[in-house]
Amino acid sequence: MGTGVLASEQTGCAKGHPQDTEGTEGMQVTDCESPEDSRPQNEPGYCDPEDSGQLMASYEGKAKGYQVPPFGWRICLAHEFAEKRKPFHANNISLSNLIKHLGMGMRYLQWWYQKTQVEKKTPFIDFMNCVPLRQIYGCPLGGIGGGTITRGWRGQFCRWQLNPGMYQHRTVIADQFTVCLRREGQTVYQQVLSVERPRVLRSWNWGLCGYFAFYHALYPRAWTVYQLPGQNVTLTCRQITPILPHDYQDSSLPVGVFVWDVENEGDEALDVSIMFSMRNGLGGGDDAPGGLWNEPFCLEQDGETTQGLLLHHPTLPNPYTMAVAARLTADTTVTHITAFDPDSTGQQVWQDLLQDGQLDSPAGPSTPTQKGVGIAGAVCVAGKLSPRGRCRLEFSLAWDMPRIMFGAKGQDYYRRYTRFFGPDGDAAPALSHYALCRYADWEKRISAWQSPILDDRSLPAWYKSALFNELYFLADGGTVWLEVPEDSLPEELAGSMCQLRPILQEYGRFGYLEGQEYRMYNTYDVHFYASFALIMLWPKLELSLQYDMALATLGEDLTRRRYLMSGVMAPVKKRNVIPHDIGDPDDEPWLRVNAYLIHDTADWKDLNLKFVLQIYRDYYLTGDQGFLRDMWPVCLAVMESEMKFDKDQDGLIENGGYADQTYDGWVTTGPSAYCGGLWLAAVAVMVQMAALCGAQDVQDRFSSILSRGQEAYERLLWNGRYYNYDCSSQPQSRSIMSDQCAGQWFLRACGLGEGDTEVFPTRHIVRALQTIFELNVQAFAGGAMGAVNGMQPHGVPDRTSVQSDEVWVGVVYGLAATMIQEVMRSLPHPSTMYTLAQQTSSAITLLYSLTHTT
Repeated sequence: MGTGVLASEQTGCAKGHPQDTEGTEGMQVTDCESPEDSRPQNEPGYCDPEDSGQLMASYEGKAKGYQVPPFGWRICLAHEFAEKRKPFHANNISLSNLIKHLGMGMRYLQWWYQKTQVEKKTPFIDFMNCVPLRQIYGCPLGGIGGGTITRGWRGQFCRWQLNPGMYQHRTVIADQFTVCLRREGQTVYQQVLSVERPRVLRSWNWGLCGYFAFYHALYPRAWTVYQLPGQNVTLTCRQITPILPHDYQDSSLPVGVFVWDVENEGDEALDVSIMFSMRNGLGGGDDAPGGLWNEPFCLEQDGETTQGLLLHHPTLPNPYTMAVAARLTADTTVTHITAFDPDSTGQQVWQDLLQDGQLDSPAGPSTPTQKGVGIAGAVCVAGKLSPRGRCRLEFSLAWDMPRIMFGAKGQDYYRRYTRFFGPDGDAAPALSHYALCRYADWEKRISAWQSPILDDRSLPAWYKSALFNELYFLADGGTVWLEVPEDSLPEELAGSMCQLRPILQEYGRFGYLEGQEYRMYNTYDVHFYASFALIMLWPKLELSLQYDMALATLGEDLTRRRYLMSGVMAPVKKRNVIPHDIGDPDDEPWLRVNAYLIHDTADWKDLNLKFVLQIYRDYYLTGDQGFLRDMWPVCLAVMESEMKFDKDQDGLIENGGYADQTYDGWVTTGPSAYCGGLWLAAVAVMVQMAALCGAQDVQDRFSSILSRGQEAYERLLWNGRYYNYDCSSQPQSRSIMSDQCAGQWFLRACGLGEGDTEVFPTRHIVRALQTIFELNVQAFAGGAMGAVNGMQPHGVPDRTSVQSDEVWVGVVYGLAATMIQEVMRSLPHPSTMYTLAQQTSSAITLLYSLTHTT
């Protein structure tokens, strides 16, 4: 391969190399080696060797890496996932359900053609071009709202979200780390730290043996450990992103840091170099116009020096500059190559590094690229390793896209981090310098946040892993965090909310997607399940989101459009109802809300209720009385709008005989367990808010509704074991819905739901949870998949809809939380306590099955 290193000094991988596998992302949680391995096997934190070995069974190295934590998600780079999955397609739907949705399918095809072929836009849900499912992804780089770059667990840079909310799933081959080892002035080992064998850059030494390397994730950090066979050297690459609870500055920064700890286990001194190469752009259509160029930089400030390359990518509408940089210390040397062709053999770069472990470091910028020609650069850090010694080499990756436009190209917005680093597009050197100087402090703060959980011996290892690793979506959910100009808030709507302007102008505007394939910002019915992370870790962002939602609620857009499920023409947004979402990043979010057009959500039964419940929950957790006072009139308005669904005035709302709630493919008729439970919980919360706001007449009114509604809910839906799905004459009316206790979940999270504030009888909640666990969990997929949405009483999944036989992760986490909440009640009766103790075990088993599902 033209490496110039003797074959006898290279260590190959006899078993070959793994390839990227198709299927879902590897979300299986591994219990890793623990310092408490000698504990009894029945202790909650004990790591079952069988479980911990599933993803590490191929690992043949002995290296444990430098300061790799015991808890997290760990996988050998040679691991192959046996299970293959494909995106959801029409052939996954039963014939009966296909017939039911034939009209919707035809309308969708017409809309899809208009959107893609006529308007040349990307559909907010694209069933025709589903993203392939690949089990390759790892912890994303980048703080909240500045874009993210995902590095896979095999080390590849493979998923990019620089343009707000828009993803590019592309592995860029030139983006690599390469190690060079030298003894007595001679290069003895040079290897790209990648298991790939690409067609480009063929002069480089690819095909790292994955059996001697592993990846470990504990978000927002990740570790990759490489044992270099035959070299007595172990490399530990630590990836750090500033995700810092209650920090509204550093958490917004578009940066990541790579710290390489190199350990020499031999008796000879070594020179070690790590080269970080990076392509300018992704090699796709955004690069094709040309005009890309690189230049070296050096920034010395406060006694610290950062050197590296700036990769300028001026393509409109969202130009940016990427910075690949390294920290220069008394013990290290930093060199660079400004430009090379990432689509060539790479011979020049390889030989340059091979010659002396450094790069040539030409001065001045590169020539801008011609149309269709790629460009890449590289930065190299070199240090010395004493016998049995260790050295540290530090890199940063930063990207500066300060001003963005969404897909409609209507308005300019500035990202949150520009408040601290300026909006002019020249902040990449300062971001790099700041990250390299501050990452040690970030790690101390991350440890202070995570240690109470990680050190708690009563918590299982898999729980500790899931709790932190599941937070990645707060940054990698197409997230934007924007500055709010003073003149952008409508006076007529904002005037009655005293804290709206201060909150939005001080903390900015926050948005994240329902999913990377369901491209809608702040989808409110599912934010209901995810919002605990935001209110507990960055509460001001949650309040900002709620103020935006309140503004959208009081506004309207009477433009008529055709809804795909029913074919009915109706307005985009009616006044005094909660919008489904705040908009599509390929359009103009916040200005044009409700990108979702499957149903007219003005008639949905749960959105208004979820708003009221979350408003009180946010007040309960923050104690912000100003926020409560501002939101009180909006809560009154949406509850007044909701009243029309109680057609028989029995205190309980009725569903409309179609899928009029977040389960938008599952028909609900009349009073239902899910929406009825949310309604009663919201009414109970209104009673509390009315008392806090001094509105006695409103308190009396909602107290009366609550009393009548409780009686109707128990009479119409409770069957002795659980609450019936709904009150229709259809077979699914007696289905067991896993989400039937969602109202109780939120009441307990707000300090309500027991004693004087009890809404649902405790014995009924406990019995319902037992039934759900027995049937929806244990009787479904061998108890290994979580809770199925709907189960028939005789133990067969409800397949009357396209969603009733699915497992929804947020719902399952909410169910497990409800089980745990009920256990925490202080109840005197021994038999009840025994029942609740069983619920604790059920919740733990449920979470375990969910986090161990591939």
